[in-house]
Amino acid sequence: MGMLLDEIIEAMPVFAKELVAGGVAGGFAKTVVAPLERVKILFQTRRDEFKSVGLFGSFKKISHTEGIMGFYRGNGASVARIVPYAALHYMTYEQYRRWIILSFPDNGRGPVLDLVAGSFAGGTAVLLTYPLDLVRTKLAYQIVSSSKGNINGVIGMELVYKGIRDCFSKTLKESGLRGLYRGVAPSLYGIFPYAGLKFYFYEEMKRHVPEEHKKDIVVKMVCGSVAGLLGQTFTYPLDVVRRQMQVQRLSVSNNAELKGTMETLIMIMQKQGWKQLFSGLSINYLKVVPSVAIGFTVYDIMKASLRVPSRDVIEAVTDKRNSQPSLHS
Repeated sequence: MGMLLDEIIEAMPVFAKELVAGGVAGGFAKTVVAPLERVKILFQTRRDEFKSVGLFGSFKKISHTEGIMGFYRGNGASVARIVPYAALHYMTYEQYRRWIILSFPDNGRGPVLDLVAGSFAGGTAVLLTYPLDLVRTKLAYQIVSSSKGNINGVIGMELVYKGIRDCFSKTLKESGLRGLYRGVAPSLYGIFPYAGLKFYFYEEMKRHVPEEHKKDIVVKMVCGSVAGLLGQTFTYPLDVVRRQMQVQRLSVSNNAELKGTMETLIMIMQKQGWKQLFSGLSINYLKVVPSVAIGFTVYDIMKASLRVPSRDVIEAVTDKRNSQPSLHS
């Protein structure tokens, strides 16, 4: 069995190994922070039941009304989205990075390279996996009432969406394909700087780590934590706009008010105040620190387990190709 596994690993192309490593890293990290993600979404979408009780009160309320599994409501859709998203994100980052080096060999290997490659990788991953993010948010938005066991955000006292497949089919029926990409604009506005800054800060911090400590797991987790923290702070308001656009059809009172990205942003500032644009940010800090740290660390561990050549080795091959004279010269 071990020999068969070794043969499979050796036969896999580098991009496939990076896809697997990224998918495992994303799924593992997302599951660890799922309870914080659920509470953050409820804060962002400004549910009346969670506006005043705070972080610990929200945890207590969910535990009392929905039990332990309430913290993982929508996590199935979240993991179903994050596995392909993270796989594409990490893999396309590596591919964009190599492509830039191959196409522009004179531009160097500085932090700008990681910023550009990370930004385009984030945009690519978002476009290909956004419908799963929308479904995850709609499922997490629904809340069980402690008094009558009903769901807030319901039609006719029944669950609006009973699962991932049901949410997909109903969204398609109500709004068509465009409905599955509701809120994608602020996602792209946010992901380009966030993904770019995340990789930029992570790689830049690692460059200042002494060579003997670069493989230290604790060091990688610290670098990943700071990178996620800084990247998220700059782009968080757009995440709030995206969430409110995603749950528009479930929020009856706001259904006529929430429209496009700018209209939603202006409405939030006028009706809810500018502080709402940072609602749930403290929870997001608690989520981002372990999530990004675990993601980067598990990705590096998985790459080593799958015997992905180091970036220096791959880029050395790229440099060798660049230095070879053209057959037509």
